[in-house]
Amino acid sequence: KPPKRTSRPGVSVRQLVEDVPEGCSLPDFEQKPVTLALQEGKNAIFRAVVCGDPRPEVVWQCSKGNLSNSSKYQISSSPGSKEHVLQINKLTGEDTDLYRCTAVNIYGEATCMARLTVIEVGFRKNRKRQNEPQEDLKKELMDFRKMLKKRAPSPVPEKKVDQEQVWQLLMNADRKDYEQICLKYGIVDFRGMLRRLQQMRKEHEEKLAPYVHAISNLRHIRVNKEGMATFDLELHLKSSESKIYLYKDGEMIPYGFGNQTKHCLRRLGKHYQFQVRDLRPEDAGIYQVRVEDAEVFSTELDASAIPPRIVVPLADARCQERGDAVFECTLSSPCPSASWTFQHQPLRLSDKYEVFVSTDGLTHRLVVRGACFADMGLYSLGTKLHASSAWLVVEAGKDKSLPTASADHQLQARRGGREGESDVLGQRDAAQSPRSRHKPGAGGFFVEAGGSTGHFSQSLADTEVQQGEAAVLSCVLTHDLGPGAWFKDGVKLSAQDGVVFEQDGLARRLLIARAEGPHAGKYSFVAGELRSEAALTVREPPVIAPDVAEKLREPLLVKAGKPVAMKVPFQSRLPVQATWRKDGAEVAAGGSKGAQVAVGDSFTRLCLPSADRKDCGQYSVTLRSKGGSTQAQLTLQVLDKPQPPQGPLEVRDCHEAGISLRWRPPRDDGGRALEHYMVERRQAGRSTWLKVGEPPADSTTFTDPHTERGKKYAFRVRAVTAEGPGEALESEEVLVAPEALPGPPSSPAILSASSRDITLSWTAPRGPGSAHILGYLIEKRKKGSHTWVAVNQQPVSGKKWTVADLRQGSQYEFRVTAVAPAGLGEPGPPSDAVFARDPMRPPGPVRDLRVTDTSHTSITLSWARPDAQDGDEAQGYVVELCGSDSVHWSPCHAGSVSGTTFTAKGLRPREGYFVRVTAVNDGGHGQATTLDTMVQAMPVTVRPRFLLDSGTKDALTVRAGDTVRVPLHFEAAPTPDVTWLKDGLPLPARSVTFTKDGLTQLLVPAASLADSGLYTVVLRGLQGEEATCSFRLRVAARPRPPGPIVLKEVTPGSVTAEWAPSPDEAEAGAAPLHYMVLTRSSACATWRPVAERLHNCRFTLVDVLPGCEYHFRVVAKNELGDSEPSDTRQPWVVPREQPDRCRVRTPSLREPDLSRKPRFLVGLRTHLLPQGCECCMTCAVQGWPRPHVTWFKNDQSLEGNPAVYSTDVLGVCSLVIPSVSAKDGGRYKAVAENPLGQAVSTATLIVVESDS
Repeated sequence: KPPKRTSRPGVSVRQLVEDVPEGCSLPDFEQKPVTLALQEGKNAIFRAVVCGDPRPEVVWQCSKGNLSNSSKYQISSSPGSKEHVLQINKLTGEDTDLYRCTAVNIYGEATCMARLTVIEVGFRKNRKRQNEPQEDLKKELMDFRKMLKKRAPSPVPEKKVDQEQVWQLLMNADRKDYEQICLKYGIVDFRGMLRRLQQMRKEHEEKLAPYVHAISNLRHIRVNKEGMATFDLELHLKSSESKIYLYKDGEMIPYGFGNQTKHCLRRLGKHYQFQVRDLRPEDAGIYQVRVEDAEVFSTELDASAIPPRIVVPLADARCQERGDAVFECTLSSPCPSASWTFQHQPLRLSDKYEVFVSTDGLTHRLVVRGACFADMGLYSLGTKLHASSAWLVVEAGKDKSLPTASADHQLQARRGGREGESDVLGQRDAAQSPRSRHKPGAGGFFVEAGGSTGHFSQSLADTEVQQGEAAVLSCVLTHDLGPGAWFKDGVKLSAQDGVVFEQDGLARRLLIARAEGPHAGKYSFVAGELRSEAALTVREPPVIAPDVAEKLREPLLVKAGKPVAMKVPFQSRLPVQATWRKDGAEVAAGGSKGAQVAVGDSFTRLCLPSADRKDCGQYSVTLRSKGGSTQAQLTLQVLDKPQPPQGPLEVRDCHEAGISLRWRPPRDDGGRALEHYMVERRQAGRSTWLKVGEPPADSTTFTDPHTERGKKYAFRVRAVTAEGPGEALESEEVLVAPEALPGPPSSPAILSASSRDITLSWTAPRGPGSAHILGYLIEKRKKGSHTWVAVNQQPVSGKKWTVADLRQGSQYEFRVTAVAPAGLGEPGPPSDAVFARDPMRPPGPVRDLRVTDTSHTSITLSWARPDAQDGDEAQGYVVELCGSDSVHWSPCHAGSVSGTTFTAKGLRPREGYFVRVTAVNDGGHGQATTLDTMVQAMPVTVRPRFLLDSGTKDALTVRAGDTVRVPLHFEAAPTPDVTWLKDGLPLPARSVTFTKDGLTQLLVPAASLADSGLYTVVLRGLQGEEATCSFRLRVAARPRPPGPIVLKEVTPGSVTAEWAPSPDEAEAGAAPLHYMVLTRSSACATWRPVAERLHNCRFTLVDVLPGCEYHFRVVAKNELGDSEPSDTRQPWVVPREQPDRCRVRTPSLREPDLSRKPRFLVGLRTHLLPQGCECCMTCAVQGWPRPHVTWFKNDQSLEGNPAVYSTDVLGVCSLVIPSVSAKDGGRYKAVAENPLGQAVSTATLIVVESDS
């Protein structure tokens, strides 16, 4: 299989089998060997950490040959460890090569490479430079670049992108980005793309409808300066329980809600922001946000937008003066804008500085030619967001050892404060001081004159002491060379420098009673031509200046939402680690608050991107170094607006005093003292808040007296400090109870009426609000009008009033409204209508009072109006009843009855009642009229009888098959029994009878000849009295045809036709029938009647012409229609006498033959229609017998298909498709068939996508 790239750059993995079993894995490098640049004579060590199951075997190789020389190359690995080491001893110029490490197991192999560059020094370098000045290294680098070009890059498997994801990306993209996305993913049909996007948007809205109200403010993915990718949207969900998922290239990826995860979601209300941290090349792809199973938003992170990262950082380099130094760095992705700097200043390429970039753009190399002491410093390679730095140390020759040692000390100090120290440098330093007694590998640089150790039995050793402790540097000579001299950093020491020199035989000592920071440095002892050097390190804890400590005691004030930087300066000669704590808990860098901790050479800083009240507290920072630790404390106080007062906000109606509010002080005042509260009010239905008061800080109550009764208000309270007003505590809308209004007075009573005025009286209202009545307002209106007119403008205090200004003869109604201090009450009910006229005389007694009907629960009365001579006209009547066991008259209704009939209901069955009727008008009640006899509440007995009118027939004739309905009306009390008979017998089961409310009806659903007969209806009362009604029903049908026709010649020149009668003529009860005779001759081809209404079965046709053929037809008729015709089989012909001269033959007449096989007069045609339109295919076909047309689509019959329908009107056939879709396209065929043959017409339907 082709090589696979892992997530680690520079590693190639090849799979040797088709499938890797579960639980096993391919080989891979957890840590690959790094590129080295070392001086000759040193030892190079490559380390690789290999993983894989089963454990792989590791092989080291180089391009120049094998590594079989065990004294030169040492390959080792610890049992059970994943680390494998290649050590190359005593480097020479020939060791410069490309070294390859290969890990192999039974499932695959992994390979990586590292470059070793050996820097030659001394006479060998000079000799080579003289022979080939500036040529060797250039040639070597060119060969290296050629070798990289020859290496075919491992094929990267092309990522397959789901086309559905691309369409989702297009649907959410801006229109200006359509062209770029289409070109990237190979979409060339732009119009088709727009149509499909429009259809997808409709489907997308339908799919989102169950979950989302609205989506807005979509912001596509972007990468900020911190190397973090973010994309945003505003989402209004219908349910807060809906789940939100994040997908990348179609696969769901988990996300968190803090800064601890790579993918995280930050939400503020409806605003959602997704973040992708620590961007890597594999993070490129299409990201999708889904709510449940509905896709909401798609965006793409392009690989070119991911900033390159430092994979292999720069390593510190050393070289001899006038030597060459090499820096090399590997990036995660190509970065054409990467730049080199020296001491933070851009490097200009020249013969001194040469820059090389590998063909894949990942490896960057800087070569410093002919390095001198001025080239010592910090070199950096910077990309868009990241940078890597390393130091260059230039070493002097034998005569410049002390400056070299000083430079080495400077490098160690710098490296102590820089992160990411190279392992190679640590190994090199360890090899340079193998005899250090106190701290091997601590950076001591040992040089001896003459290259021989025979004059020192014990040389100086690097020493570390704690600040304030005594320090001793000693060495032992092999023979006495005198007292010698002591130097510090190249300066000779004396007793005045605070040191003590001791000599004990061959031992020489330097004593420092109390070591301080200035005592640290490079010490050397010189005796004759011998020299021994060692470094003294004073471990001093970090020091915080007293003025800084005093300033830290003051609280640090900052406003909420602002960034906070707490910086603590310190002094230390050693690398320092800082630990920040808040209220005893450690502050984690990059936590949920986004805190950042930075440590510099002389300061430490804690940064909070956005401070809030939770960040208030006591902060402490602990500074630790190898020399000890120290601690500083400071107080952070975040000032913010106060929190809202504690609720709930109690609102109470105090009636006259106003609305009373009560609340509790806020939990947090924001770090400032409360100045006062601010109370605001808003009327329901409005959006404006009105400030109504500012109670002091020590008061948590307020009363608003300026509210209106009957309106709704909402209140809110804010706490106010020097930082401004805080959030509000808001109440629900509260209704201010209106003052109680008086109730309605009673209906006005009419005390008197005349043509000039009407006097009214009423009673006061009751209930709340009726205690303090200021007066009453009276209104009037004409009867039938809806407009009330005020009678008085000012309230009247009394309960009686005379209304004037009336129109004589008009009828008026009145009502009264009570007036109280709270306002007008509800109007009372109107009075009875009264005429504005002079008093009337009571009417006379009613006339002709009688009972018209009775039942078990009611009595119906009628009467005539009183005589006009007995009094004025009656305006109404009062009907009263008196039971047989009572002496009191009771009215049967409320008010009066306007008509002259009345039914008293709700009576007791068979109870006796006395009845009287009294006429009334405005003049009063007239004389009552009473029935002389008691009336019983029981039905009136009525003998059964039929109600027949002149239109009722005794005989009915109907056509067979028709529905028969015969209704008969009757009267009887009580309801009688109704019996229907046919010919004296009960009705057959097919006949249905119905009786209700004086109507009985016969129903025969489908009449037949058997239903003919005499029908009788019998009404039988409870007392046995009967009433009958009979009628005859005759069911008739069209007659059957008569029998065969026989032709005879009775007299010359005539013909007699005789036929058998119709069978219906002999049946009893059949409708009377007659016959009609029709003839057709060879001279006239049409049938014409020659006789009608024949009641016998014989007819003679006269004036028959010789030589003509005569055909006869007989039809039976009755009142319901004609029978089928009976025709002669052979025509009647009278022979013609032929003259002698010539003979004429009359041609016989034949019926025309109209039979013809089908043929299409108008065929089908091709249709091209957009989706959603109606399609109508039409053709015209001819043939006899009339052909049957069948429709086909793609040779499949369309009969019974509910999506289409067809019509056939007089040979014009149509196939209609109401709304065509893509699946309706195809080849359609119409096939017309009759017994003589068939015809076919075809057409094609093409359905195209709609542009809209």
